[in-house]
Amino acid sequence: MSRNTSYMIDTIFIEKSARNFPLAKEVLKRFSSAQHIECSHYGEVFNRHGQNFRVQKNHPSLILAVKEGEFVLPAPVEYHVGGRHNYYFSHMLNCPYDCRYCFLQGMYSSAHYVLFVNYEDFKNDIANITKINSKDPSWFFSGYDCDSLAFDPVSNFVNHFVPFIAENSNARMELRTKSTQIRALNKIDVTSNVICAFSFTGELANRSLEHRVPENSKRISAMAKLQYRGWPVAVRFDPMMYYQNWRQDFSQLCLNLFKKINPAYLHSVSIGAFRMPVNYFRKVRSLYPTESLFVAGLHQKNGNYEYGLNIENELLGEAQAIVGQFVEQDRIYTMRD
Repeated sequence: MSRNTSYMIDTIFIEKSARNFPLAKEVLKRFSSAQHIECSHYGEVFNRHGQNFRVQKNHPSLILAVKEGEFVLPAPVEYHVGGRHNYYFSHMLNCPYDCRYCFLQGMYSSAHYVLFVNYEDFKNDIANITKINSKDPSWFFSGYDCDSLAFDPVSNFVNHFVPFIAENSNARMELRTKSTQIRALNKIDVTSNVICAFSFTGELANRSLEHRVPENSKRISAMAKLQYRGWPVAVRFDPMMYYQNWRQDFSQLCLNLFKKINPAYLHSVSIGAFRMPVNYFRKVRSLYPTESLFVAGLHQKNGNYEYGLNIENELLGEAQAIVGQFVEQDRIYTMRD
């Protein structure tokens, strides 16, 4: 399967209420030759029964929608890199990549992309939260239900949100990505309160499980370019997966990574073992019944499928020791429940 992210969109569904937003107009102009279909609510397309995620993943459509309800949500307890006030938000649902371990396949029935065009509402929520937590910085994690940068040429997310965060000294934002899509970041001013966090797995896992994701070497190169320009960069080894020779694979990844990334100027490293909510896991396993990832040492615990304690401790402990050869321990965070 190709590792090149495609922005070929043949069909765009657009909510009636979304049509007049500037971002919606930009996207419709970009894909002027695509079929444009109006709908009342994105759920009519995204949530309908009888969809085949695997078939749609080969040629997803784009849905332009207006986000309603809560825009910014509290992050899970373990989801942090040292901040006291942690939140996440999703300007988009779904991702151009096709990772076998991705929980989105279990969460959603549809592989279509949903892009919320009312960015100002997200910004208002972020501004209000930073005012409430005025004594400490508030952290905002993007890239939870999508990849922060992979779809940026279409979503224009960087140009809308990075300057906004830069103007708010009490806000911190993490752009989490598996992408090499850094053109927009290279064209704007560097800001110290936006962290560019790149996710990695070992080479074997990258080749076998992260379909359409750029090779590790290309992501390392993109990360190095950002660090050279002065952007704060971070590494996310999450999810760590247990397989034969994972230690050697992970050790080699770290050697390759820290040849090009200066650990002295690295913002943080987080390490987390594979885990997935039970209902999502069962759905994803049904999509890939022969995938060895879903049978190797996983157990049901605390509403998740996750590794047993011995394997989890081995993964996190040994990975932390390997990373600790390059990075100071106070910048290494393990993601534990």
